Amino acid sequence: MIKFGTGGWRAVIGDAFTKANIQLLAKAVADMMHEEGVADDGIVIGYDRRFLSKEAMQWLACTFAAEGIRAELINKSAPTPLVMFYVAHHHLHYGMMVTASHNPALYNGVKVFTEGGKDADEEKTAEIEAHIRRILDQREDRRDAEVPVKELPYDEALQAGLIREIYPLNEYLDSIIDTVDMEAIKRRGLRIALDPMYGVSETSLKTILMTARCEVETIHERHDTLFGGKLPAPTQETLKSLQEYVLDRHCDMGIATDGDADRIGVIDDQGNFLHPNDILVLLYYYLHRFKGWTGPAVRNICTTHLLDRVAKAFGEECYEVPVGFKHISAKMYATNAVIGGESSGGMAVRGHIRGKDGIYASALLVEMISVTGMKLSELMEQIRNEFGGMQLVERDYRFSDARKEEIKKILLEDKKLPEINVPVQKVSYLDGLKIYFADLITENGQESTGTDGCGGWISVRFSGTEPLLRIFCEMKTREEAERLCKTFENFLDL
Repeated sequence: MIKFGTGGWRAVIGDAFTKANIQLLAKAVADMMHEEGVADDGIVIGYDRRFLSKEAMQWLACTFAAEGIRAELINKSAPTPLVMFYVAHHHLHYGMMVTASHNPALYNGVKVFTEGGKDADEEKTAEIEAHIRRILDQREDRRDAEVPVKELPYDEALQAGLIREIYPLNEYLDSIIDTVDMEAIKRRGLRIALDPMYGVSETSLKTILMTARCEVETIHERHDTLFGGKLPAPTQETLKSLQEYVLDRHCDMGIATDGDADRIGVIDDQGNFLHPNDILVLLYYYLHRFKGWTGPAVRNICTTHLLDRVAKAFGEECYEVPVGFKHISAKMYATNAVIGGESSGGMAVRGHIRGKDGIYASALLVEMISVTGMKLSELMEQIRNEFGGMQLVERDYRFSDARKEEIKKILLEDKKLPEINVPVQKVSYLDGLKIYFADLITENGQESTGTDGCGGWISVRFSGTEPLLRIFCEMKTREEAERLCKTFENFLDL
C-alpha cells in the first residue's frame, strides 16, 4: 500500500518503490484531476539524482499521458523548490517531484504539490490514498492480476504533445536574484564553499553566488547515487569535510544542502557547524531587525524555543505546529509569518514559495553577512548574548513492529511517563509526546514560571519518513538534555 508520511511517499527501491506502484500513484492523481476538472492544466514533474529517479518521472508521465493529461517534465535533475516554484508561478493545480530527500540511498519516493506550490496536506494525501484503494478494489472485483493502469509509450506521448520536456531553472533563479541584495554581496567579495552532498543544488547556488561576484568552491559535486556512502542530510556528522575545507581555505561560510536541496546546513567562518535551529533564529533576527520585516514565526514541535524568545522580544508570536512542512507552510500563510522552519534544516520565508527552499535560504544567509558587515560567528554570538542559549540533543532508535505498538501503548494510550526531576509545566500529545519544562524565575524572592517551554522540553515521536523513534530534548545545558534523553531511553527499554 502506498502510504504518505510527513514528507510525501517514500519506500525502499525494489520493495514498494516499483514501476507498478509509481504508475498506480499517477493513475490515482490523474483520476482526481479529472474529477476536479483541472486535467486540462497539466502537471509538472521533476526528479533528483537518486537511483531510478529519472525513470520514475518518465513512468509517471506515461501514465498521465495515457489519461489524457499533459505532463511537463523538467528534463535535468533539479531542486525540489524549482518544482514548487513552477506550480505556483504557472498556476498549476498539481506537481510532483521524484525524491526521497534526505533518506538513505536505498530509498526513493514522490512528493506531491498542490495549488500555490505547497506540499499536499493530509486531506489531499488521504484522498490520493483513497483513490489508490479504489483502483485496487477494481482489480479485486474483476479477479484480475493486473492493476487497471495504462501507459502511453514515452516517444509516442512526446510526439503527441502529451509529454513536454522543459528546463525552467532560469526563471526560478531570477526570482531569487531579484529578491536578494546582490549589490551588497558584490561589495563584500566573499569566498563560499559549497557541498551539494552529491545532490542537485550546485548549478543553482553557483549561478546565484557567482552572479554576486563571490568566489565559489565546491566539494562532492559529482553524481553518486550512493551519496558517498553517507546520508544526504546536512548534519554535524556528515559535514566534517566541509568544516575542514572552510578552515583550510579560509572561507567566509560553508553551505550544504540535502539531496533535493530543500534543506540547508551551514559551517561558519570559524569552522563551527551551525545547527538548523541557529540558522532559523539568525534569519528571523536578520529579517526583523535589519530589514524591518514584521510578523510572527512558525516552528514545529521539535524545533528550538529560542525562536520564541526572539519573537517575544520583537513583540511577535511564535506558533507551534506538528512535524511536517505542510503544517508550517499552512500556518505561515494563515498568520502572514515572516519565517517558518524545522530543526532538520527546512525553512521558508514570506514572499517566496510556500515551502522549504535551501537555495533561497542560502542566498539570504550570504546577504545577511554582507548587509550587516558581520561574520556568521559574530552574529551568532550577538544573538546568544542577547537572548541566551539552548542546547539540543537528538536521538534515533530503530524498532520492530511489535515494539512500535508496545511503545505507542505506553506513551500515547496509557500516557505513562518516567520520573523526571525537572518541574513540568505541561504535557502535549499534539504530535507524539512533548513535555514542556517550567522556566523558574525569581521575582521578589518567589519562584514563578516563565514562557512555555523556555525552561526546556523533550519530544518523543515516531518519524513520518523512516521507521525510527525520535527523541529531541532542548535544555540550557547539553548534559541536562542528554540526561533526560537517557531517562526516556531507559524507561522505554530502547
